[in-house]
Amino acid sequence: MVRAVRLVETGRPLEAAQVESPRPGPEDITVRIEAAGICRSDMHYRSGHPTTGVLPITLGHEIAGAVEARGGGVAGLEVGDRVAIHYLITCGACRWCLSGSEQFCPEAQMIGKDRDGGYAETVVIPARNAHRVPDTVPIEHAAVMMCSTATSLHALRKGRFAPGSQVAVFGAGGLGISAIQLGMALGAAAVYAVDIDDAKLDAVATLGAVPIDGRGGTAATEIVTASGGGVDIALELVGSARLLRDCLEATSAMGRVVSVGLTEELVELSPYRDFIVSEKELIGCSDHLGSEIPELMEMAARGDIDLGRAITRVAPLEAAAVNGVLDDLERFDAGIRTVIRP
Repeated sequence: MVRAVRLVETGRPLEAAQVESPRPGPEDITVRIEAAGICRSDMHYRSGHPTTGVLPITLGHEIAGAVEARGGGVAGLEVGDRVAIHYLITCGACRWCLSGSEQFCPEAQMIGKDRDGGYAETVVIPARNAHRVPDTVPIEHAAVMMCSTATSLHALRKGRFAPGSQVAVFGAGGLGISAIQLGMALGAAAVYAVDIDDAKLDAVATLGAVPIDGRGGTAATEIVTASGGGVDIALELVGSARLLRDCLEATSAMGRVVSVGLTEELVELSPYRDFIVSEKELIGCSDHLGSEIPELMEMAARGDIDLGRAITRVAPLEAAAVNGVLDDLERFDAGIRTVIRP
């Protein structure tokens, strides 16, 4: 038996539990979890929008640790190896998987949403979902990279980022701090980051981006002025209909708005005003790709990105502590990123 913190009923606090640790199958590994990030998505799962798989379930999809056991068919990984986990488990054989877009696999399961995840002492996963963590990368950083950083990279790619692009980042949380660092490391001409939290705005400035205080309702106008007519790419990372409109207003003609944050809100759009006359694009971003993770590990190992900038709290594997972080996320008062250390 291992300790876990589980979602038992939507709309209710997570609960502490003792759960069976399944044996790894022939192609699986057991990972002793050393760090698990608490993502804003987990707050949404707790509320029931969107829904998770069958309850009860162990949340947590930003996971890193050490190989504790392996199946007989696993090659290339040894007990004790440091690994981070790509959270999408797919069939590997459908047209989506074979074309490198595994997030659309009809059999896909997300760790921490459709099957048990990282708010626990161990997790069993297919060995192909494990990525080695370089010795120079702290395990907490590797965990956060498995969602916030990887998804931010995928969002920039969806927005057709190129060196010299100007980028606006709406929301300087875990994804936003990663997006800023990635944009700067990949050669952005400028990155503008919007938030309503003074500590996050201070962090934005230390990373070389332009902080924009979103409390005054003029963020889009400020970005258009500072960028000389609007940015090439705007990322909506919070999950807000109002911010999605701000993204549209902050982009230049032919600009790309990438929608990442989860929300049930409806957005009012005018095809002529918002898209036709300006040829702007609204692009969805779903998760990320396993093929993007090795690139991120190399960037972290070189020091191009530093996820220590994103981690502002460490929590124990206790229900009260984890629920407290999720409560703070609901109030937009949770810092940048919290990592559980079992």
